[in-house]
Amino acid sequence: MNSKAQLNGYPINQAEYIDSPALLIFPALVQANIDALKSLSKNTDNLRPHIKTNKSPEAVKMMIDSGIQKFKCATIAEAEMLATVGVKDILLAYQPTGPKLLRYLALLKQYPDIKWACLVDSIHTAEYINAVAAQYDQQLLVYLDINVGMNRTGILPNKASFELFLYCSTLSHLQPIGLHAYDGHIRQKDLVERRVACEKAFALVFALKNSLANLGLGTITIVAGGTPTFPIHAQRDDVECSPGTFIYWDKGYQMSYPEQLFTPAAILLTRVVSVIDAHHFCVDLGHKSVASENELTSRVFFPAMPKITFVSQSEEHLVLHYKNHGMEVGCIMYGIPYHICPTVALYERAAIIEDGQWVGEWHHTARDRKITY
Repeated sequence: MNSKAQLNGYPINQAEYIDSPALLIFPALVQANIDALKSLSKNTDNLRPHIKTNKSPEAVKMMIDSGIQKFKCATIAEAEMLATVGVKDILLAYQPTGPKLLRYLALLKQYPDIKWACLVDSIHTAEYINAVAAQYDQQLLVYLDINVGMNRTGILPNKASFELFLYCSTLSHLQPIGLHAYDGHIRQKDLVERRVACEKAFALVFALKNSLANLGLGTITIVAGGTPTFPIHAQRDDVECSPGTFIYWDKGYQMSYPEQLFTPAAILLTRVVSVIDAHHFCVDLGHKSVASENELTSRVFFPAMPKITFVSQSEEHLVLHYKNHGMEVGCIMYGIPYHICPTVALYERAAIIEDGQWVGEWHHTARDRKITY
C-alpha cells in the first residue's frame, strides 16, 4: 500500500527514512493556523496563546514573528522556554506552591525584564505567596483564578473574589492585575448553544471586573477561554484569549468545532509490525505514542481507512481489523490524533516536513518537567 497516497494534502517523500512511531509537523500548516487565529480575532493584542500544546521554541517563534507578543503556560519548564525565546509577557496559569514557587521566583530573578504573572485563588495562598516573595524581595503580579464551572481550581466570581482581589492589593509583595477564567467545560458542538453557555458563565466575571474597576484599582485584565470558546471571546474588546490546541489542531476538535478554520498540522506516522491474518494486523502505535485517555476508537483517525476497527492497544502495539487489508510488514500508515496536546507530550521531538521533504526536527523543550530552574 502506497504510504504517500494515504495522506492527501500531506506529501511526504522520505517517509521510509523516518523511524516510527513518529510525530510529523508541517510548518506551512502551522503558519496557516496562526494566520487563521489572527483573522478570527478583533485585535492581535488580545491574543495570549497557551503553549501547552506545542511546547516548542520554533512554534513560539512563528507566533512571535506573526505579531503575537503575550503567552500563557502551565509549567515552570514552559515558562522558562518562553523566556529563552524572548517573550516579554508571560502568564503562568497556575498557583505556584512549594518548590514550584521557588523555581518561579528564580525565573523572575533571571529574567527581570519580562512581565511575569501567576494565579492565586484564596486568601491563605495569597498570604503564603506574599510571604515567600517578601523573603526573596520580589514583587509579584497576580491574576485571581476564577472558577466559572470547571470546578478544579479557582474562586467563584462573587463577593469572596471581590474581597480577595482587594486583600491582595493590600499585601506588600503582591499586585493583583486581573482575572483568569478558563471555561474548558463549555464544549457544546453547536456554536449558538456554546455562546449562550459562555455568556451565562462569564456574566458574573464581567460584573466583578466592573465592580473592581469602579474602585479605581487600575486596569483589570481578563484572560479567558481555551479553543472551544475562542470564537466567542475573540469578538470582545476587553478579553485576552488563550487558545492552545489551534496551532496543531486534532481530530477531536475538528469534529466538535467545525466552525473554526484550523487544519491538523501535526500527524502520526506508524508502521505495520505484524500481519496477524487477512483481516487483522498490528502497528507500532501504542499507549506511549498517542494520547489514550479516550476510549479505544477515539484515539487516532486513519484517513485512508476511515472504517477501520480498533481491536486492542497496549504500550507499544495497536491491533486493527480491516477486511482484506492487503497490508505487509513495514507498510506505513498516517493518523490524526484525537487529542494532540498529550500526544505531543509523548514525543521528545517531531519530524519537520516542508515541501514534502523531511528537513529536520523540532525538540519539545518544555516537555521536560525541568529545564534549568
